[in-house]
Amino acid sequence: MAAMHRWPTVLAPLALALAAAAALVVALRAGPAEVPRRVPAAGTRLAGADAGPSPLESATTTTGPGVAVPLPGSWPGFRGPAGDGVSPEPTALLGEWPADGPPLLWSVEVGEGYAGPAIHAGRVFLMDYDREAGADALRCLSLADGREIWRLSYPVEVKRNHGMSRTVPAVAGGRVVALGPMGHVSCVDMASGGLCWSVDLVREFGTDIPPWYAGQCPLIDGDRVILAPAGTPPDGPLLCALDLATGEVAWSCPNTPGWKMTHSSVAVAEVGGTRSYIYCGHRGVAGVAADDGRLLWTTGEWRISIATVPTPVPLPGGRLFLSGGYRAGSLMLRVRRDGADLADWAVEPEYRLDDATFGATQQTPILHRDHLFGVRPDGELVCLAADGTPRWTSGPANRFGLGPFLVADDKLLVMDDHGELSMVAASPAGFELLARARVLDGHDSWGPMAIAGGRLLVRDLTKMRCLDLAARNETAAGHAVGSERNSNPEGP
Repeated sequence: MAAMHRWPTVLAPLALALAAAAALVVALRAGPAEVPRRVPAAGTRLAGADAGPSPLESATTTTGPGVAVPLPGSWPGFRGPAGDGVSPEPTALLGEWPADGPPLLWSVEVGEGYAGPAIHAGRVFLMDYDREAGADALRCLSLADGREIWRLSYPVEVKRNHGMSRTVPAVAGGRVVALGPMGHVSCVDMASGGLCWSVDLVREFGTDIPPWYAGQCPLIDGDRVILAPAGTPPDGPLLCALDLATGEVAWSCPNTPGWKMTHSSVAVAEVGGTRSYIYCGHRGVAGVAADDGRLLWTTGEWRISIATVPTPVPLPGGRLFLSGGYRAGSLMLRVRRDGADLADWAVEPEYRLDDATFGATQQTPILHRDHLFGVRPDGELVCLAADGTPRWTSGPANRFGLGPFLVADDKLLVMDDHGELSMVAASPAGFELLARARVLDGHDSWGPMAIAGGRLLVRDLTKMRCLDLAARNETAAGHAVGSERNSNPEGP
C-alpha cells in the first residue's frame, strides 16, 4: 500500500513581540518543510496514488491587515457550540429593530457558495473559493471589522455548480479544521494560519464526492476530528477519527454497507447507553461507537432519492429525527440496545410524516423546548411536538424558502432566499413575528448563520455581513465599528 503525507505542526501563534511576529511571517512564506513519508494506519488507502500530488501539498498561507480583537462569544462550528443550532449565550437580543434593520457592522465579498462561518476568539473562519485564483481559500477574518487576518490557499479546479463552497469549519484546541468542495481536509493553526496537517479524502480513502460537491461539515469531538469519507470498500472507511494534533488515524470504521458520501454531517448522540456518531449515507443511517469506531447498527428505513442534506437530530430516549426534501418527508427512529452483542441493537420507525406535514430540503431542524422547529419544502416555518404533532405553521404569508435559521435568546432567527431576516418567538404557543428586515441585497442566502456576543453573521451567494443584534449601547473600539461605509471590499 502506498504511503500518504501528513504535514508537521507549524510555528506557534503570533507572539506579541515584533521580532517573533516577523520570524513567523518568514517561516510561513517558506512553506511546509519536507517530512518523512509514513505507512498509513490500518483501514486507510491512497486511492489516487498515481494521479499526481495532492493540491494540499502546495498550500500556502498569506497574512492580511486584520487583527483579532478580544470579543465575547463563540460559534465554533456547524450548528454552534453543542451542534444543535442553539446559542447557549446569555446575551439579550434587541426586541425590535430599527426601520432599516439591525445595525450593520461590516460587509465583505466572498466567493460564490453557501459555506457558513465559524466564530471563535474574535475571529471568523470561512471555507471560501477564489475563482480568479482557482483555489480553495480558508479565510480568517477579524470579527471586529471583517478585515482578513490570514488565508490558507491551495490550487483546485471547482466549476460553478450552484456555488462552489458549502461547508462550515470546526474550531477547537487552537486548531481550525475545514473541508473543501472536492474533499480536501486541512487542519490549520488558528492564530497563524499555518498548515498543521491535511487529508485528501478522494486520494487517501477513495471518497466519491457528491454531485453538488462536499457539504459535510467536519466535527471536532474532544481531541479527535470525526469525518465520514464513505470511502470505497474494502479499505475506505465509512467514518474515521483523526487525532486533532497530528492527523493520525485513531480509528477507522469499515464501509461495510458500501455507502457513498452525502451532504449530511455527523451528529453525536447517546444511544442505548453508548456514545455514538450518527451518519446518513446515501442508502441508510448508521450508528458508530465513539470510542473505537465499531459499526453498531445500520438501517435502510431512511434514504433520499436525490440528495441527503439535513443532519440527524438526536432526542432523548434513543430517538433520532430525520428529515429531507424531494418528497422524503421525515422519520422518527427509535434505537435501543437489548444486549451486549451487535445483533442486539434494534432500530425501529416510530412515526413518519409526509412532506406536506414536514420535510426539510436543506436546513437541519432544531430541537428547542422539547419541540422541533424547521422549514418544510413549501417554505413555511413549522413547530412540531416530539411525537410529530404540528403545533403551528407560519402560514402562506410567511415563507422562508431554503434559508437557514438558529435560536438565540429564545428567539428564532430565520433567513429567506432573498436576504430578508425574521425574528420569531421560539415558542410552541404559536407563530409570533417579532421583527423583519432585509439585510442582504443578493440572492440564494442559504449559507448557515452564526452568532456570538450578539453579532450575527449572514451571507448570500457573494457577500457576508455582520449585524449587531445585541440589546446594548456600546461605543468601545472594536464593538460598534461602523456601517456600510466601513465595508471591507476584500474579495476571496
